[in-house]
Amino acid sequence: MEEPGFWDSPEESQKVMKELKSLKELVEVIKKLYTGYEDILLLIEMGYEENDDSMVREIRSEIQEFEGSFEELRIQTLLSGEYDSCNAIMTLHAGAGGTESCDWAGMLYRMYNRWAERKGLSIKVLDYLDGDITGIKTVTFEVNGENAYGCLKSEKGVHRLVRISPFNSAGKRQTSFASCDVVPDIEDEIDIELADDELKIDTYRASGAGGQHVNKTSSAIRITHLPTGIVVQCQNERSQHFNKEKAMQMLKVKLQLMKEQEQAEKVSDIRGEVKEIGFGNQIRSYVMQPYTMVKDHRTNLENSNVTAVLDGNIDMFINAYLKGQISS
Repeated sequence: MEEPGFWDSPEESQKVMKELKSLKELVEVIKKLYTGYEDILLLIEMGYEENDDSMVREIRSEIQEFEGSFEELRIQTLLSGEYDSCNAIMTLHAGAGGTESCDWAGMLYRMYNRWAERKGLSIKVLDYLDGDITGIKTVTFEVNGENAYGCLKSEKGVHRLVRISPFNSAGKRQTSFASCDVVPDIEDEIDIELADDELKIDTYRASGAGGQHVNKTSSAIRITHLPTGIVVQCQNERSQHFNKEKAMQMLKVKLQLMKEQEQAEKVSDIRGEVKEIGFGNQIRSYVMQPYTMVKDHRTNLENSNVTAVLDGNIDMFINAYLKGQISS
């Protein structure tokens, strides 16, 4: 009888090696942090011995750098959920409001692209529908990289924009909404059986910029899970078969998350925290008029630099959310 291998499969081996690499990197970060701590203590001791006030500025600079590195490590330790290390699949939907909301969804899509660039993460569009005039009606995209889902799960919900509308000739202030849905891209096989009579599968022509099949073949796939009303779409893979396979994976992930949520708490809506894209349901407000302020309504964190936030500087909101989840 042959002895079993150290790992049951190549996938298991790859998973363990990835975790081992991550742990080694973490050890190196901790070592570097401890070295920085010792260096600061040595600088303080030298300053006292030499009675040199000029060293104060250097010590403060070293302390600020140490605090920044320590905070990054602290946030990393908060990303310990079951799916936090997974890639993320995000979907943005424009709310009611036509052109204005489509433009807002496009602005959010740009914000997440900029954030991903800063983090060294890659983005792959799975489904895209342009707005009638400008912006985006809906877009689904993968964010690939370490802890992508762990960070971006904080973005799930309704986002509200207040500004002077560039599409209103009277120059009136306009409020727009867009929703963001985030699920982990779970690579493991999900044990969920789906009966054919539970699914409505539609094919349609791909739309959006780029791609050799765009508007030429009906390769895009839309799957509706009739018992829950969950809809998933994919149009950017190489063929109808691959689009269907990806859409089925996305559907199973959503159903798995709903199942886990139902086990954790009794909810009346089987789709979880799906809210109307409108007033009173927003997780974050981006106000550009009559003052400038971005406020997260879950953590009460505020930032007056709206331009920087829309350029992808959202780490402060992500970190505050993660800390809040631990303390709650």
